[in-house]
Amino acid sequence: MPSEPTSAALPFVQLFTDGACSGNPGPGGWAYILRHPASGKAVEASGGEAESTNNRMELQALISGLEALKRRSDVEIITDSEYVARGCREWLPRWKKNGWRRREGKQLKPLKNEEHWRKLDELLAGHQVRFTVVRGHSGHPENERCDELAVEAARRFA
Repeated sequence: MPSEPTSAALPFVQLFTDGACSGNPGPGGWAYILRHPASGKAVEASGGEAESTNNRMELQALISGLEALKRRSDVEIITDSEYVARGCREWLPRWKKNGWRRREGKQLKPLKNEEHWRKLDELLAGHQVRFTVVRGHSGHPENERCDELAVEAARRFA
């Protein structure tokens, strides 16, 4: 019976992501760089929406980057968004358990960006992932490039 591939057998990729918004809400942009270190190949992509939020664009950057992967991979996700990293690592299991609602005090409230979180849950399950959080606007080359692409994408909707 074939077994699930081990992490050593999975191709390793780095996924750098960022989102931007001019106003919150306002015109938004997202971007990612997908790099395969073994071959040195990298792909950039970006897009946006006329009316969005920073958090929504951060989530869309990750969704779009994961959707670009053609097979199960070992993915290091590099983001400047604690919201995305903590959401994926810590909050998602509780939200799912609570029927896609978040706890606020003693009450369960609707989850913001639920459709994005549901899509991310589906995409993350197809890969072995880990998150690295970097400081935004601190000179990290790929983060700076993603920010530049995301801001440029948002301007197309301004």
